[in-house]
Amino acid sequence: MDLVLQLLFTGIGIGAVYALVALGFVLIFRATNVVNFAQGEFSMVAAYLMVVCAVDLELPYWLSFIIALAGMAVIGAIFNLGVYYPLRHRTYLPVIIATIGASILMANGVLALYGPQPQVLPGWFETPGIQLGPVYLDSQYLLIIVVTIALVIFNYWFFEHTMIGKKLQATSQDKEMASLLGISVSTMIMVTFIYSAVLGGLAGLLVAPILFVSIQMGSTIALKAFAATIIGGFGDVTGAIIGGLALGIIETFGAAYISVPYKDGFAFLVLVLFLVFRPQGIFGERVAEKA
Repeated sequence: MDLVLQLLFTGIGIGAVYALVALGFVLIFRATNVVNFAQGEFSMVAAYLMVVCAVDLELPYWLSFIIALAGMAVIGAIFNLGVYYPLRHRTYLPVIIATIGASILMANGVLALYGPQPQVLPGWFETPGIQLGPVYLDSQYLLIIVVTIALVIFNYWFFEHTMIGKKLQATSQDKEMASLLGISVSTMIMVTFIYSAVLGGLAGLLVAPILFVSIQMGSTIALKAFAATIIGGFGDVTGAIIGGLALGIIETFGAAYISVPYKDGFAFLVLVLFLVFRPQGIFGERVAEKA
């Protein structure tokens, strides 16, 4: 039972990272009806920005964190203007291809600027963790879980109790009607891209002290988050969070009890099972026909 509790804590910590990136997938999909396959690269770029500021330039950790998130907000805006906006009137396929191209560009850009050598980023806390009964609570995993819970609460408040949140929801449901009601659709989509880039960046900053900061970290996180999005129900915010947490727990227990080398495969095995037996995901996908 002690091992089960320890694995459960670790799985929730890893799953929370997948949930944050999956939430970015969902927000972009609901706003634009396309999948942003560069979402994982946002995590990777943010981690490298943090390394440059905190390690190379030796800036204070909190300042480096703010600079990295601000940089991701700028990248999100540039991504919207350079990748989505020119193709906004095209079908979804050219936009998806453009996001894949942008992810390759970002990965190779970081590779050219920083090189292939993985980097190590220190964590927030000097104390590695605390012992709570039989479970060792790693400080970084604890931070990830706390931040994810806070973001879930913030998202609920933001989308349900603020005017801009309601405008974002209206834009995601029907852009034409939102425009007729005086909502600036282009501005709402810009806000969505910025917010999703910051979410992806935050996930990268939280997981970077646990993993090596490398070019491949973005694609790995993105694939798991995309699987979590499908498992939870594509387009469903709650589904993205539940799917991410479930995948983190499944792969952690799979690695402990079945095989460590194949731990990345468990997520995709679960994905295949869902695609075969419940393709709409846990919460299903609401599909509406426009009159």
